[in-house]
Amino acid sequence: MGNKRIFTSFAIEDATNKMLFIGQARHAKVPYDFTDMSINEPFDSAWKTKCRAKIQGCDGVIVLISKHLKKAEGALWEINCAKDEGIPLLGVYMAGCDSSNSPKEMDGIKKITWTWAGIAEFVNGL
Repeated sequence: MGNKRIFTSFAIEDATNKMLFIGQARHAKVPYDFTDMSINEPFDSAWKTKCRAKIQGCDGVIVLISKHLKKAEGALWEINCAKDEGIPLLGVYMAGCDSSNSPKEMDGIKKITWTWAGIAEFVNGL
């Protein structure tokens, strides 16, 4: 089986953390690819259509949970979209974050601290 495709959802204010997350994954040569739809264009129906297609083409979604996530309209939409599409989700707490930073959209979704073993367990289970 080829690489798993993982959609990464995050608050745009956390773009640096997302880059570190993806960079470390590449360095570790993990057997999955990341994709995101960072809002570089208006958050509108065209973006939502493109984003939904990307999510549908992925095996799972990893949500980077930060202090900004609860107000990240695009990321919250991505979470709900993945749930609507039946795509498995995993929440990953960024440094200094805990369950108090998790939005209600992540209720009932497994959340872990950032460890490659925990992420690998999620990806391998897809």
